[in-house]
Amino acid sequence: MPIIQTCYSPALYPLFEEPETIVVVVDIFRATSAICTALDNGVAKMIPVAGLDEARKYKEMGYMVAAERNAIKEEGFDLGNSPFDYLGDIVKGKTIAISTTNGTQAIEAAKSASTVVIGSFLNVSSLAEWLIIQQKNVLILCSGWKNKYNMEDSLFAGLLSLELLKQKEFETACDSTIAAGHLYNLAKDDMFTFLEYSSHRKRLKNLHLENDITYCLTLNTMTTIPIYFEGGLVSLTPEVLMQMGEESLVVSEKKS
Repeated sequence: MPIIQTCYSPALYPLFEEPETIVVVVDIFRATSAICTALDNGVAKMIPVAGLDEARKYKEMGYMVAAERNAIKEEGFDLGNSPFDYLGDIVKGKTIAISTTNGTQAIEAAKSASTVVIGSFLNVSSLAEWLIIQQKNVLILCSGWKNKYNMEDSLFAGLLSLELLKQKEFETACDSTIAAGHLYNLAKDDMFTFLEYSSHRKRLKNLHLENDITYCLTLNTMTTIPIYFEGGLVSLTPEVLMQMGEESLVVSEKKS
């Protein structure tokens, strides 16, 4: 029976790294929510970039580039880290390089895994359905805040793990996964209020970005699942899976 584990920081990822495990990278506030929104809104590909110097090179090559540090859009770049930046027609069909404080660092840490997908509350049910089909070990990698623990990523890990465990086709003996599930059960009726004193919600509130918080905590507004392929994140489709040569990574009828 496949197992579920949760890693609360990219710095701890080497302790969990195993071959053939599907890694779900999550950065609720806001990178993975923005990436899911971008691909759902017709962006062709998102290229995660760890450093700003590399991001500037993509800018020089003519790419549209998103860059954020400490929740603030970096000067001289096209977009920031808000999901609302990716809802307009201007991004449709584009390949966009993106560098963020936490989320792209977690993707960088995990990119050598056999399969890396992107999670958010926006696509959590579709992601859970797809993971159930795979019947492989799952590691939920929380981006945290500069390698430190944060609460919102843990709430997502709790919800996703509970969705998988209730099917009785997965199991866990991972205390961080069990703790995340308990935390989500405490918060599920009103995650916005539950996170009132959390560090990143306070940070975004001080920047007048509470609309982003509400958006990122909304459940199941899309079925898009971003998957890492050839150096970037694209929407998981049957065509992409054929290119990857991964017959086992099927999609459900709902997604196909």
